[in-house]
Amino acid sequence: MLKLESVALSYGAINAVKDVSLEVRPGEVVTIIGANGAGKSTLLKGIVGLEPLASGKIYIEGQDCTHTPAHARVRLGVALSPEGRGVFADQTVRENLMLGAYTLRDQPEEVEARIAREFRRFSRLQERQDQLAGTLSGGEQQMLAISRALMSDPKLLLLDEPSLGLAPLIIADIFRTIRELREAGLTLLLVEQMANQALAVADRAYVLETGRITLSGSGRELLDHPAVRAAYLGAH
Repeated sequence: MLKLESVALSYGAINAVKDVSLEVRPGEVVTIIGANGAGKSTLLKGIVGLEPLASGKIYIEGQDCTHTPAHARVRLGVALSPEGRGVFADQTVRENLMLGAYTLRDQPEEVEARIAREFRRFSRLQERQDQLAGTLSGGEQQMLAISRALMSDPKLLLLDEPSLGLAPLIIADIFRTIRELREAGLTLLLVEQMANQALAVADRAYVLETGRITLSGSGRELLDHPAVRAAYLGAH
């Protein structure tokens, strides 16, 4: 579904991501864990085309998309739920969802069907559909960010820190949704600081440290890895 070959991204003189190669196979949940500033969000922005690569290649379903613009990658089936949620604060919940289906703007019936689907997924969004997104709670905004990304019916969903700043009950809801999406056949690439939760749901995982992949394996292997336990799980 996704393959990165020696990908590097820079901000001016700062090399944020260095020589990263990874792959995500159809139907998998793949997790990237790492400390703040490791380059995780930058890497996701590179994958969706929001940041240009300094070097390397990106393949989506075998197609070289290294220079494909972001809007065209959406049409290829890639969607991002960004760090910090990124909802359009001055638009309603429904309007945010409609913006997520921008590629279907000439198919209003299909857009409405997908909105109804997302309201079934997160009933709280239906209750607040006419409310401005900026007035929602953090958990509700996260639900909206995920649903907005799902409105384009992606084959590959990128989730950037979906648990950030949320209460434990909301985090449990988010991870339950991730498991349901995997069971429905969606492929997911998850960036997450809650390593324990992320590795538990992951088929495979990568550790990103100062812009480089330092470890990879199954979610279970990394959960049990002494270095991962010491650095990210609070175990010694």
